[in-house]
Amino acid sequence: MLIPKKNRKAVYEHLFKEGVMVAKKDFNAPNHSELPIPNLQVIKAMQSLRSKGYVKEQFAWRHYYWYLENDGITYLRDYLHLPQEIVPSTLKRPAARTTTAVPKAKPQGGPSGPKSDDRDAYRSAEGKNVGPGAQTFQPEFRGGYGRGAPQ
Repeated sequence: MLIPKKNRKAVYEHLFKEGVMVAKKDFNAPNHSELPIPNLQVIKAMQSLRSKGYVKEQFAWRHYYWYLENDGITYLRDYLHLPQEIVPSTLKRPAARTTTAVPKAKPQGGPSGPKSDDRDAYRSAEGKNVGPGAQTFQPEFRGGYGRGAPQ
C-alpha cells in the first residue's frame, strides 16, 4: 500500500517515542486513536515493519499491539536520523523515588494492644466440649429416601 512519506514518518516517530503502538482492527476508521492518520495506513505501516522483523505483533480483543524490537530501534534510528542517546520510553528506567517513612495509622476503636475476642477463648478451650463437634451432637438416621430407602 502506498503511504505518504509524512504519514509513515509520523507513525515511525510515534512508535520510536513510545516503544509500542496500539491500533483497533477497524480498517474503515477515518483516523487512528492517537495520530491524525487513517487507521488503515497505521496498520499497514506496522505490518510492513513486522514482516521485516522490527516489531513483534500481538492481537487481542480486536486490537493490534506492536512492540519495538532491538533491530527495529536501530532501523528507526537510521530512518529518522536520531542519535544513540535517544531511546524509546519503554527502555528508559523510571526515576528513583525518594521514599520517606510514612507513619502507620493506629487502629481505631479500641486499645492498641492485642485484642481478646471469642477466637482466643475457643482456642484455649482444648479438651473441653466447646464449639461445633461437641459431645452433645447425636445425629440420627431415619428410614431413607431415594437410593437409601429400604426395599
